Amino acid sequence: MNPPKTDARRHHDPAVRGFASDNYAGAHPEVLAALALANGGHQVAYGEDAYTENLQRVIRGHFGPTAEAYPVFNGTGANVVALQAVTDRWGAVICAESAHIHVDECGAPERVGGLKLLTVPTPDGKLTPELIDRQAYGWDDEHRAMPQVVSITQSTELGTLYTPAEIRAVCDHAHAHGMTVHLDGSRLGNAAASLDVPMRTLTNAAGVDLLSLGGTKNGALFGEAVVVLNPDAVRQVKHLRKLSMQLASKMRFVSVQLEALLAKDLWLRNARHANEMAQRLAEGVRAVHGVEILHPVQANAVFARLPYAVGERLRQRFRFYFWDEAAGDVRWMCAYDTTEDDVDAFVAALKEEMAR
Repeated sequence: MNPPKTDARRHHDPAVRGFASDNYAGAHPEVLAALALANGGHQVAYGEDAYTENLQRVIRGHFGPTAEAYPVFNGTGANVVALQAVTDRWGAVICAESAHIHVDECGAPERVGGLKLLTVPTPDGKLTPELIDRQAYGWDDEHRAMPQVVSITQSTELGTLYTPAEIRAVCDHAHAHGMTVHLDGSRLGNAAASLDVPMRTLTNAAGVDLLSLGGTKNGALFGEAVVVLNPDAVRQVKHLRKLSMQLASKMRFVSVQLEALLAKDLWLRNARHANEMAQRLAEGVRAVHGVEILHPVQANAVFARLPYAVGERLRQRFRFYFWDEAAGDVRWMCAYDTTEDDVDAFVAALKEEMAR
């Protein structure tokens, strides 16, 4: 039988790159090859397939023998499912004011998950025991949502990193108050690559109870996972995933992507490259008079301040986002497929626009 003809056409120029988000990058060729390998024939739906079964072995190789992965469609879904699994109806989650769950998920943890977020301002996106204590009180007060979870992000929304010791301090402090710890790891690979440690060093080895593990920002087509690290602290993820509309019927196509990233070193290669391009970008930006880098460049993000008019003109040439339009603050993200030529062309354009 001849293969069916298709009318699909490419609608974009694959040579055009930007610095808006690592989500803008396409899927890594090795991930696409894995998807093709998993295609064809029939596999049991809803997670009882061979690829999801093997993913559990891969996950345990990274996070220890008690770890269990629940693949989901996206990062918001992973966060909502994970946080529901460690809170009661009256529970609350302590997080940084800049956390993705607070500022970038359209209220999903609160509206879909029914959670209360208790936010804390931070200078660098990171929580500390002292900052946690600003919201860690009132457990017996029926008039206040009960703090039950501390949620941290690695790397943070400001591109900064927690050290293993800092995560351990957060976890010990939270556990001492009877709270669990969730880690939003949409860019966990970038953090582990930058710190040159295994992912377990930043998660279960430091006391984290459950994890939202990213795939999309590191080369997957789509798909993330809720990873339960401490099964004694987490409940009913399987049911909550379905209730939250995050149960994929053809789950093998989510699982095989995570397997392709994690089974060997693809996740690490991709993360290291994105981080290296961010360092190259930061080095180039530092040489441009009038542009200020706002935060330490520790993963694959560069935050900078420049005249608003310059940023607007530069955005006509390369896509990126303003972080604070009034201040002229911008965010530039590098991805696994960002090239040295991409970075150098962007820095050259920045210099041109600053000179105008």
